[in-house]
Amino acid sequence: MHLILDRVPYDAPDATALRDAQQAELHVRYSSEDHEPGEPPTAANVPFFLVARTADGTAVGCGGLRPLGAGGLEIKRMFVLPALRGRGVATAILRRIEEEARTLGCPELLLETGTEQPDAMRFYEREGYRRIDNFGHYAGEAHSVCYARTLV
Repeated sequence: MHLILDRVPYDAPDATALRDAQQAELHVRYSSEDHEPGEPPTAANVPFFLVARTADGTAVGCGGLRPLGAGGLEIKRMFVLPALRGRGVATAILRRIEEEARTLGCPELLLETGTEQPDAMRFYEREGYRRIDNFGHYAGEAHSVCYARTLV
């Protein structure tokens, strides 16, 4: 599948629509609208955000980077529309995010997903991420599952 990866502001209309779709899916998976510990991502704290588009310009996936303390970076809001999963969209987004992290001098990327997202867990493990102890706001959270990947 031919994809165009556009860097956009976090609050761009297509980015917002994709994140809204992601949150609707997570509300169902977790049977709750309160399923994210810690500070929610915003335009102010996610300076790098991508929207993946098909050749005709349709927005089909997204993901971004949020700076953490001490120069770390966290992957936030990775999402692909369900109808297009398994076609390389998430991998393309992830590779571009990793490229940006390397450019920023980040030696290791961190992320959090959840226990009700086994498909995400399999994806990250397949892409070389290793399970780590929950970090930051996710420490002690029963539904959080954290991963890291060394980039150097």
